[in-house]
Amino acid sequence: MKNFEGHILVVDDDDGIRNLVKKYLNEKNFLINTADCAEEAQKKIELLKFDLIVLDIMMPGKSGLEFLSENKKKFDTPIILLTAKGEAKERVTGLEIGADDYLSKPFEPQELLLRIKNILVKTQKKNIIRTINFGNIKIDLNKLLIFNKDKEFKINQTEKRLLEKMINNPGKVFSRTEIGNIINLNKERSIDVIITRLRKKIELSPKSPKYLQTIRGSGYVLWIE
Repeated sequence: MKNFEGHILVVDDDDGIRNLVKKYLNEKNFLINTADCAEEAQKKIELLKFDLIVLDIMMPGKSGLEFLSENKKKFDTPIILLTAKGEAKERVTGLEIGADDYLSKPFEPQELLLRIKNILVKTQKKNIIRTINFGNIKIDLNKLLIFNKDKEFKINQTEKRLLEKMINNPGKVFSRTEIGNIINLNKERSIDVIITRLRKKIELSPKSPKYLQTIRGSGYVLWIE
């Protein structure tokens, strides 16, 4: 399965802008949904989870500001406003209500992409998981400890970096190359040794792993129940 950079909803009554943004962001590995009005966007956010919303202010029917006011606190999804040159007052109001950024029309798709990436990086840092419980296991990355039933294991910084990435991407298969980039190692044997060491701390039966599993020909995955 393809791993996307993020799931984005583009809301604008202008077909040309919607199609342009969708095509460009698709090419940059984002999953894109679109809506041509606030009412359609409302239906989509109640059914799907989005990492960010690109929202036009001036649309027929309910305005972008009304949509923002009704949903920002409810869903807490980052929002970038699209505004026309003469909408300075609306832009300020949007930021006061809770918009995370704005971009004036006409705009360059590259600039929109940069703003999206900046917001997603901040959001991911804010929401990063550092402690987690699954099965009889507790991993505390702040204390550099793994609790397995009545046993306590220390983890080093290399193990911490790998576990942090896996915990925050449960079910994702990490190739040896990806793991090497995460922990700054490029020797497959060394990577296998680190996985074996972690299994001894996480698994009740390291030789028959339940959580930190090998996907033959692909890499390793952490299954969190």
